[in-house]
Amino acid sequence: MAEAGTWEPVPRTRTYELVLARIEEQILAGALRVGDRLPPERELVELLGVSRAAIREALRVLEAQGVLRSRVGTGPDSGSVIAAMPGAALGQVLRLHMALANFPVGDVFETRAALERSSARLAAAQATEEDLARLREPLLRMDDPDLPRERFNDYDTDFHVMLAEAGGNRLMADMTIAVRSAARHVILKAFHRQDEWEPIVCRLRAEHHAIYDAVAAGDADRAGELVEAHVRGFRRVIAEQEEESDRGGSQA
Repeated sequence: MAEAGTWEPVPRTRTYELVLARIEEQILAGALRVGDRLPPERELVELLGVSRAAIREALRVLEAQGVLRSRVGTGPDSGSVIAAMPGAALGQVLRLHMALANFPVGDVFETRAALERSSARLAAAQATEEDLARLREPLLRMDDPDLPRERFNDYDTDFHVMLAEAGGNRLMADMTIAVRSAARHVILKAFHRQDEWEPIVCRLRAEHHAIYDAVAAGDADRAGELVEAHVRGFRRVIAEQEEESDRGGSQA
């Protein structure tokens, strides 16, 4: 707050930010919930007294944040609907910051290790038969000896996300989705740089099966230890590749 007799610049606020603030107020007040449809664009223009361009910009931002799903058409699924997709939105932000080196790869894998250790322990304590059946699906697909590396990475991701979901903590599951999404290109790059792929993929399969077995047995301590060792082990593979690449570059 400015002192008496002083002047301070008035903050410049873009119109679409005011629209975002109004919609956020409605969400925080509970007036808008997941699945609720926003009023049509024309009606929002009248309700908020702003331009159509400001409405559209605000809706684009909300889509990028993962709290709005927009579909064209006139059917029951058309229009702008409040959604809850934090994992994808957070993953996009993390991925960009990793590319800008604001989040080093080592930090991302350290976060993965901590998150997934906790989620594996929770999964071992409370996974249902349905959860275990879901976890077996990507395991079986990863066992295919003819599976391309990119597809292996997809099923690997599915397994870790399903493991987090089986723990029952939605925030932890969404954070796992985000971190895994952010690290996807790093993991895939490491897969493709591996000349001796067969020993690596055999080890990864065995580690995934061991994690599953510990979860199915309800052994929380072992499940947590195994998944942490699994994440840290692959981080070491990436670090070794980076060191080898650096040595090759210095010798060129």
